[in-house]
Amino acid sequence: MKRSRQILGDTAGEGFPLTAAVMISLMFIFLAVIQYARLMITAAGIRDAMQESVLSAVNDNYADVYHAVREGYAAGCQPYGGGFVESYQYGDIYGKMDSILGLQEDGEYHISRTAGGEVEYRIRNLQVEVRNGGASSFEITATVDLEVPMRYITRLLPDMKIIVRTKAAYTPKF
Repeated sequence: MKRSRQILGDTAGEGFPLTAAVMISLMFIFLAVIQYARLMITAAGIRDAMQESVLSAVNDNYADVYHAVREGYAAGCQPYGGGFVESYQYGDIYGKMDSILGLQEDGEYHISRTAGGEVEYRIRNLQVEVRNGGASSFEITATVDLEVPMRYITRLLPDMKIIVRTKAAYTPKF
C-alpha cells in the first residue's frame, strides 16, 4: 500500500506505466461491452422482424378464421359440406423478413452484409408451426437460427449462434 501511494504520488513519471495499463484494460472491457450490446441489438432486431412477419401470416389467415368464428369455431377452417376443413397459409415469412431487414438469399442462408461487404449476420432453418386451437385460438410459432460473426479487437472469434423464437395468435373476442 505504501509503495502504491509512493508511485501515485511521485511526480517523476513512475505512475505513467500504471496509468497506461489501467486505460488499456478499461478499453478492452469497453470493447467487450460494445460487442455484447451489438449482439443483443441484432438479436432483438431479428426477433422484431420475425414477429412482424408472423403477425402478417396470422393476419393473412384472418378471412378463414372469420368464417369459422361465425359458426362458433375460432380457427383456420372453412365450412365444407356439413363440417369444416382446415384452411390456412404459412405466408411468406422469409420474404417479409428479407424485405424488412434487407437480407440477401445465399443458399440456405439469408445474409445481411455491411457497407463494406462483410457478413453482419445470417439466418437459416426457419421452422413454422401452425396450431389450430379449436375454439380458443389460431397460433403460429416460428423459430430461426441466427448466426452473428464475433470480433474482438481484430480477432475473429467463433460465431454466436442462437435460436430466435416468436409466436403470434388470433383469439376471437366473443
